[in-house]
Amino acid sequence: MSEQKTNYDDVKQYRLDPEREQELIKCAGECTFCWANKAGHPLGVTSAYVPVDGKIWMTATRERVRIKAIARDGRSAVVMSSKGTHMGGGKTVTYKGHTVIHDDRETKLWMYNLLAMGMAKVEDSDNDFTMGLDTDLFVKFLDTPERIVLEFTPEMSIPFDGDKMAKGTAKAYAEFAARASAE
Repeated sequence: MSEQKTNYDDVKQYRLDPEREQELIKCAGECTFCWANKAGHPLGVTSAYVPVDGKIWMTATRERVRIKAIARDGRSAVVMSSKGTHMGGGKTVTYKGHTVIHDDRETKLWMYNLLAMGMAKVEDSDNDFTMGLDTDLFVKFLDTPERIVLEFTPEMSIPFDGDKMAKGTAKAYAEFAARASAE
């Protein structure tokens, strides 16, 4: 890693390492899913997700505006943060990619089961719902005629590691302050 400059104009040196990126994907549990409306305005919602084989799987009901937008144009983005995870805050990854809508029963049940198993493992003291979650009942709860599954495929990423930035900041700040006081 190159040395910290005297500002944050270029933060490329603070990329999240691939192993840490995978750790973030596995533990975040929620992402912000983004798309564009008919007028081209970006919108986003926070959604639970399941990562499988490099893809991000989510679910929603078909009347949601994001479903209509994705049916028109699959270009989309996903943003994940480490805030609230064992990794601590400051680690993020943003993905640009495409989303496909699935409405077949096999895919839906497969994804609902993965989501239920993942939610049952969550140790979130702020969420009483996940405590003692009956996964079979949750799958039945999700399995409605209006519900579909979204498959997001990342094509480009912007990973960021705030821990790397923090390590370089103290030294760079001291050097910057010393130069500024000498002027």
